[in-house]
Amino acid sequence: MVTKVDHIGIAVKDLNKAIKFYEEVLGIKCVDTEVVEEQKVKTAFLPIGDTEIELLESTEKDGPIAKHIEKRGEGVQHIAYRVENIEEAIEKMKEKGIRMIDEKPRYGAGGAKIAFAHPKDTYGVLIELCEK
Repeated sequence: MVTKVDHIGIAVKDLNKAIKFYEEVLGIKCVDTEVVEEQKVKTAFLPIGDTEIELLESTEKDGPIAKHIEKRGEGVQHIAYRVENIEEAIEKMKEKGIRMIDEKPRYGAGGAKIAFAHPKDTYGVLIELCEK
């Protein structure tokens, strides 16, 4: 079902400062940024090897990233796994008893179709299924 780790999502308070850190300290270059209105988030993409770091800054005080930072602070927010058929992957997860936050795929950054599994069923990790 899963073909690779697509990206690691990292919640940050200040996207520009985080980009500067990744570029200047770690040498990982930002290739694009995007605002995803539906998710109240601005993202930055930093490819590294066969995966990406996705930095996430909330565009609204009540956005999911803002709430995540308020509860847990900045840091890893989710791990995204690439799948070939997201509808099929969602059904397989549900068949195995995994609660899905998204019963149907929704639009994600970079034109991906995404769906999240509930972290209470995935050992505390917010897992994103991602089809590109």
